[in-house]
Amino acid sequence: MDNAAHRMRSVTDELALVTSPVQPLMVVEDLSVRVGGDSGYDIVHGIDLTLDPGEVLGLVGESGSGKTTLALALLGFARRGTEIRGAIRIGGVDMANASQAELRSARGSLISYVPQDPGTALNPSLHIGPQMEEMFRGRHAVDRERIVDLLEQVQLPTTREFLRRYPHQLSGGQLQRVTIAMAMLNRPSVIVFDEPTTGLDVTTQGRVLETIQELIDAERAAAVYVTHDLAVIGSIASRIAVMYSGLLVEEAPTATVLHRSAHPYAGRLVRATPSPTERRPLVGIAGAALAPRERGVGCPFAPRCEIAIPECHAALPEIVQLTPRHRARCLRAGEPVLAAPPVAVRTSPQRPTGDDDDQRLVVVAGLHAGYGSTRVLEGVDVKVRVGDCLALVGESGSGKTTLARCVSGIHAGEVEGYLEFDRKSLPWTTAERTATQLREIQYIFQNPHASFNPRHTIGHSVAHPLVTFGLSGNARSRRMRVRELLDRVALPAGYENRYPGQLSGGERQRAAIARALAAEPRLLVCDEITSALDVSIQASILELLAKLRAETDLTMIFITHHLGVVRAIADHIVILDQGAIVEEGAAEAVLDAPTHPYTIKLLSNTPAMSDLVAIE
Repeated sequence: MDNAAHRMRSVTDELALVTSPVQPLMVVEDLSVRVGGDSGYDIVHGIDLTLDPGEVLGLVGESGSGKTTLALALLGFARRGTEIRGAIRIGGVDMANASQAELRSARGSLISYVPQDPGTALNPSLHIGPQMEEMFRGRHAVDRERIVDLLEQVQLPTTREFLRRYPHQLSGGQLQRVTIAMAMLNRPSVIVFDEPTTGLDVTTQGRVLETIQELIDAERAAAVYVTHDLAVIGSIASRIAVMYSGLLVEEAPTATVLHRSAHPYAGRLVRATPSPTERRPLVGIAGAALAPRERGVGCPFAPRCEIAIPECHAALPEIVQLTPRHRARCLRAGEPVLAAPPVAVRTSPQRPTGDDDDQRLVVVAGLHAGYGSTRVLEGVDVKVRVGDCLALVGESGSGKTTLARCVSGIHAGEVEGYLEFDRKSLPWTTAERTATQLREIQYIFQNPHASFNPRHTIGHSVAHPLVTFGLSGNARSRRMRVRELLDRVALPAGYENRYPGQLSGGERQRAAIARALAAEPRLLVCDEITSALDVSIQASILELLAKLRAETDLTMIFITHHLGVVRAIADHIVILDQGAIVEEGAAEAVLDAPTHPYTIKLLSNTPAMSDLVAIE
């Protein structure tokens, strides 16, 4: 089923749910997860939800909003030092008040869980087949026909050879589909999916989403789908529940939240989500999400809300029932003022298109690269103009990261071809490059946590390029420069004294950008730097990069699998498939009128919010 067909069907399903009441599979009443007992505070507070057969509830919100805590509480799981209060009724069992024996019996049979990282759910030392058979242990005899049937449903081989593979012998998409099949083996009523497609390329993501929807339909089960990607939710969920600071702030049919949200926080999340179908301003949300322990008496979103009134700070708003299927926790819910988006600068500066050789900064010609006998790139030719943002797009294994690493001089395998930077021949390895060449090309990795030394402060790490390239004299001038750089990426004063573990994912990524900028580069290579970030943080990072490009004429190579991000930031796009360029051109021209079947397939598998029609 393609995305357009699913979106049309989801609207039909929403209308049917309004007119055809059914017996819920799950009922959640006044659910809270509390830490510190009666004198403590609620991480998640006062949640009421129902879930009907065949329904997918999208659970969205920024990091720290409580969505994963709520999702795990549905399985009766609470971290040490916390307790679940309220009721979670599934198939006659109250998961919030069940005994440990009852919980063990219910998990897997009444409710199951699919984690974001399938590697955490699978034993690396056991074959896939025995791990699937183990799901039946203690319940009933192993049902091998059920295993074969589910593997076929998730489009995986059922051969003996496949079942004897270890987890590391499967791709990321295959691993995720194995965990989905395992979660369905005992026919649970409810499945909780915790960011199961984060980090996957759009084709694999589309296949996983389609698999989830088909299984939910076939089994007449229901699902809770946790994510920070509203476009993904738009392609699979019947309803959306928006969480902020441990509270449910809005719940409505999917299209209503995405196009007629009643809470300003939900509206800001929508405006921060890039679209693959239209280029529009992206606006991050100023400030940081309020942690549950910091909740005061008023609305926790009020300090970040541009339409807050004094009453918003005085008391926590009650949930307002706007329609039978739409409710929001806001004093101004439904007011016309919410429909007006804030003014924002365009995410990417407008630049003339064309292939002007006088403006080229990077030239790659006849590039062949690989590892030993394995070829990754075959005869690749690329040009990047001064000040442009070139997006490298393709599925996992297409060669986009290898191409970027070759340009940066950090590819560890074999390289052949010609590389030019600023009209001069450039060696393929950093060991052969001059200090100036090393300084002028900087690489930002996908995982900022892994790229920082956890024992060094952020200030020490950001100052490292200043010392390495002799860009500042004494210690005092370096400290001043570090503070300037951190301020430039919107990190507050004092962050230079913090360690990487004390920063959020978005803050670490900003620090990584500051460290790269310390070298005063001319080319910035960004490797999937927003793939795992909240949409609000992603929008802020993209805004920051656009501002830097406008101020310094910075040139960028941006690796991503998110075509909405490409639409928002890129001037030029290169589509890679199996190590070869299959299509390239001005970003908007390629996205508006793709000509190669592979590009068309990528676009068809990319979730978009624009086709949903809001209903009440």
